[in-house]
Amino acid sequence: MNPQQILETYGPRESMEYDVVVVGAGPAGLSAAIKLKQLAAAAGKEVSVVVLEKGSEPGAHILSGAVMDPRAMAELFPDWKAQGAPLLQPVSGDDVLMLRPDSAARVPDFFVPDCMHNEGNYVISLGAVTKWLGAQAEALGVEIFPGFTAAEVLYDDKGAVRGVATGNQGIGKDGEPMDSFQLGMELLGKYTLFAEGARGHLGKQLIAKFQLDAGRDPQTYAIGVKELWEVSAAQVKPGLVVHTAGWPMDDHTYGGGFLYHQEDHKVTLGFVVGLDYKNPWLSPFEEMQRWKTHPSIRAHIEGGKRIGYGARAITAGGILSLPKLVFPGGALIGCDAGFLNASRIKGSHAAMKTGMLCAEAAFAALQAGRAQDELSAFAEAFKASWLHEELDRSRNFKQWFKKGRLVGTLMTGVEQWLLPRLGFKSPPWTIHRTQADHLFLKPAAECTPISYPKPDGKLTFDRLSSVFISNTNHEEQQPAHLTLKDASVPVSINLARYAGPESRYCPAGVYEFVKNDDNSDRLVINAQNCVHCKTCDIKDPTQNIVWVTPEGGGGPNYAGM
Repeated sequence: MNPQQILETYGPRESMEYDVVVVGAGPAGLSAAIKLKQLAAAAGKEVSVVVLEKGSEPGAHILSGAVMDPRAMAELFPDWKAQGAPLLQPVSGDDVLMLRPDSAARVPDFFVPDCMHNEGNYVISLGAVTKWLGAQAEALGVEIFPGFTAAEVLYDDKGAVRGVATGNQGIGKDGEPMDSFQLGMELLGKYTLFAEGARGHLGKQLIAKFQLDAGRDPQTYAIGVKELWEVSAAQVKPGLVVHTAGWPMDDHTYGGGFLYHQEDHKVTLGFVVGLDYKNPWLSPFEEMQRWKTHPSIRAHIEGGKRIGYGARAITAGGILSLPKLVFPGGALIGCDAGFLNASRIKGSHAAMKTGMLCAEAAFAALQAGRAQDELSAFAEAFKASWLHEELDRSRNFKQWFKKGRLVGTLMTGVEQWLLPRLGFKSPPWTIHRTQADHLFLKPAAECTPISYPKPDGKLTFDRLSSVFISNTNHEEQQPAHLTLKDASVPVSINLARYAGPESRYCPAGVYEFVKNDDNSDRLVINAQNCVHCKTCDIKDPTQNIVWVTPEGGGGPNYAGM
């Protein structure tokens, strides 16, 4: 059965009504819910808020470096320290390294651009912070439904968003309801806020339906591959923040590494690769493993124990790629819109701020008796905020790096170091980009294959052992949530022209080309391995792969990440 047939057979769906429905219990969604409840309490009003979360609990699917700027947290909770927010390790030092294959040069502090300085920031587990925000939201009366995916946007007869429907549960691989079948539920709101993170499944649909990206630069993304290590007392340097550029990336591929010393003998580290890379032989996962072998990186973790792994796409287009934020009945907040500041390698403070700004607009609208219209006050408040000023200052960051590492490094220094010292708040020029990431991939025959060393199981690892420690699990009987528009394309185009790049850009071993008995090729999709990074949905050169929501609660279950 297709979804419409299931609804006709088993429907109608039950529905619940709220003032505000929030999709996604990340920093943006939870900050919006918390702010709504705070405003209501201050005004002596009642506002009903529900948050849907596809993970098993708030924080289960959250993945970030992370170094956090506490500015937005302090606005949401002025007494966050007294309340026990898990921002526990202040940054104690910054190292910016330019790597060569066997050596490294530390950039003198004086010449490090302002965006890379981290005084006053904290090394955190964003998963822990998100879990804490979830507890604060529930204490204020927010209803949180973990393990429920928002699978469908619902519209009224005028075309405005009126809520979302959760996914059906208990559908077999053949698309037919099983004995455990449960029909999804409709959650209806006067306003619906979408906070799904980068490349949100429903956010992508809303951007297309309402043409929210008209006149904007195409969004650009990167994939971050991350590990968590436990190291010896001799290696611990609490609060040290290390960022690297250069090796193993070539001069024309955007990428770099991060390594942060947390409390309790933990080191979190990872590698970021721009998804506008050209060589289809490149594997972001393998580049991360290779990067760890550099003397300046392995010294921090060698002899330690790897205890966590994950991967996630991140938005990197900045303010020039932001879509229109509002549409009839709702808004995009956080990374669903793309508020991450790539030049600072930070997004959680931006996500929280956008959630708070949107909540203020939604609360004012509710008090005025409005519903299902555009929250234009949100977009106006963003333009007047410190976040807009911050993002505008770095608006050209990714565009300069498209011209090569030398130009990118030089112009970042000009815009983020020199111009502020000359009295400029933002650059007096703007550089645009015109192509989406998937259009940059070249045919395999035009590129040099990359030979990656075999993992040693101590410092470097393979994909499957990595996925194992991400605690990823999906109900095996459900249909694959990684869908193909045309099942022939992976072999006839992707394999023939690009040497099957999905087998390399996926950090979880989901995509595998195998031989049939007649020696022909076919693509196997190991959907149970998926860590929900969304890279395939972004980088597939034919845009034939579409990521849809699996059953709620499936996917990774990150701990300490």
